Amino acid sequence: MRIKKLQQLLKESGKDAIIIKNRENKKYFGSLGGSGIYLVVTPSSQVQFFDGRYRQEIKDLTEGFENFEVPQGSYLPKMFSWLNQQNIKNLAIEPNGLSIQEYCQFSEGFKVEIWSSQIQELRAIKSAEEIQLIRNACLMTDEIFAELLPEIKVGMCENELGALIHYLSLKKGAAAMAFDPIVASGPRSALPHGRPTRRAFETGDFITIDFGIVLDDYQSDMTRTITLGEPSQELKTIYQVVKEAQQAAADFIRAGVTGQEVDAVARKIITEAGYGEYFSHGLGHGIGMGGDVPILNPKSQMILKENMVMSVEPGIYLPGLGGVRIEDDVVIKNGIGVALNQTTKELVSIGDCYV
Repeated sequence: MRIKKLQQLLKESGKDAIIIKNRENKKYFGSLGGSGIYLVVTPSSQVQFFDGRYRQEIKDLTEGFENFEVPQGSYLPKMFSWLNQQNIKNLAIEPNGLSIQEYCQFSEGFKVEIWSSQIQELRAIKSAEEIQLIRNACLMTDEIFAELLPEIKVGMCENELGALIHYLSLKKGAAAMAFDPIVASGPRSALPHGRPTRRAFETGDFITIDFGIVLDDYQSDMTRTITLGEPSQELKTIYQVVKEAQQAAADFIRAGVTGQEVDAVARKIITEAGYGEYFSHGLGHGIGMGGDVPILNPKSQMILKENMVMSVEPGIYLPGLGGVRIEDDVVIKNGIGVALNQTTKELVSIGDCYV
């Protein structure tokens, strides 16, 4: 049981309790993600404080918790009262859950320590069930992408394609998008996080499509760059460089290496091709419910372990011309990296394949 691992961490650290407010962490430990729910875990108990909006969901969707319903907006006084009744003094909190105001209030009455990585590291090692759920999300993402391709044509706008990604994802059963899809075409494909605009696709464009879905609480994240007709020679060149870098980094992933070492594999290939300054972000991030580790970047000293899942997404972005990013989600199984996405990484030319 996940919460037992957290309780063991509390015991080992000498903390009396942890306050969990981050949406993904609450869901990971079996609570609800709503903003009006606070999860308090001690070495021997787990308690949900919530307001009346969640009364029925708490009853129907959670189990194994003590539950305290409080008037909306009065969570902290009730929690402080309970914590004091339990003689709790030493608290852990997350860095990305409580507000600064809430942190200050807790600090006035308790000895507070911010746990910056403990929960992330606990969540980083995925169970077989979690890996299967991520695999399912990746499979659906492959299917959605395949359905998108026949619809892409000259004159279509980026935001139209973005809307189609939303529609097909929800139609096929996704609960939500993992993030706002990126659709960046032509010169705008040089923007790593180019959100869809009213720009219409033109012949010769590279189009970067980056999206993920939420399915059964777990996310996918995939990027492909396609071409609409014949692109320029330099765009074709950088496509092949990114493809080589992406595959080499994915093949290098294994238990025992650091995030920095994986990032360096892709970065070396891109740099030696003369495009190092145009690879402007880290290689990847953890995949799961959201906010996951490991991080793959030039500074990451996190050691990769069995059953971690991460994205591998190098890119080259040439201002005024265009860019390329290719991304897969990779799990470490039996000590080595295995890609969960099946969509081809060969350059797909819409003009060659579709009318």
